Amino acid sequence: MTQKHKVVWWAFLLPLAAILIWSLNMTVNRYVADYISPVSISFYRWILALLILTPFVLPQVIRSWSNIRPHLGKLAVLSAFGMVLYQGLAYTSAHYTTATNMGLINAFIPVFTIIVGIFVLHVRPAITAIIGSFLSICGLMYVMAQGQWGHLLNFSNTYIGDVLMLIAVFFYACYGIFLKKWQLQMPLIQSLYIQVCFSILLHIPMILWTGLDPINSQNASSIVYAGIFPSIAAPFLWMLAVQLLGPNRSSIFMNLMPVFTALIAYLWLGESWTVYHTIGGIVILFGIFLAQYTPKLKV
Repeated sequence: MTQKHKVVWWAFLLPLAAILIWSLNMTVNRYVADYISPVSISFYRWILALLILTPFVLPQVIRSWSNIRPHLGKLAVLSAFGMVLYQGLAYTSAHYTTATNMGLINAFIPVFTIIVGIFVLHVRPAITAIIGSFLSICGLMYVMAQGQWGHLLNFSNTYIGDVLMLIAVFFYACYGIFLKKWQLQMPLIQSLYIQVCFSILLHIPMILWTGLDPINSQNASSIVYAGIFPSIAAPFLWMLAVQLLGPNRSSIFMNLMPVFTALIAYLWLGESWTVYHTIGGIVILFGIFLAQYTPKLKV
């Protein structure tokens, strides 16, 4: 085995680690929901990320400011989609639904990316993408209905949480599409840093409205985890994976998130994996596979 093959082999651990971190964060979201408000944990998370990144990235930002400044408006929009709306709605969703459901719904990002891309990038999806998207939607509705279609008419807390998570996933799909549409010519770490700065600014009006919960022994560890691992470590590992393996090969690992999340939620929170999760999950993942790993976009 050559050195090149060894590098490629170990590179497969990068997206795997990133997905594991994000999956654990889904369970952390559910765990900490009883101890801190969604706005508070989201704000603390990005404050911690900013404090960690600043010594390393701020000097780069200062040197590259003339190149960054024209992109500030777009970076603010990206921050609103990916760091404020997506994260905030995900934390809110955790107050009503299970981490298992959140993981399954989060796997829906590729399908929403196709749908949003039709309107923003003006592309025409292949027939396989249309069929795959339809299958995924059916699977998702089956999970939200808890295996009984009549439950869709009952606005239970779990149903409300699932809908909020679905809206959150829509905003994250918007984040990815606009990131692709604009293709900002700047280092990814600098883009991440500026988006973190904007996320803190965008949180201030909400904090003035709702107030800020104090950090205590019950929520401190969750804040530290959220501020370091899913905010910094996972995106860094993912960027390396895309660099070494390519975006298509890396994106395959996204399908492991519902499995990892369900397993962690079972071991940590005692959540159950039911028959409707199995049936709906298989349909969702098959639809995503069909939509994502075939020629899906046609100009």
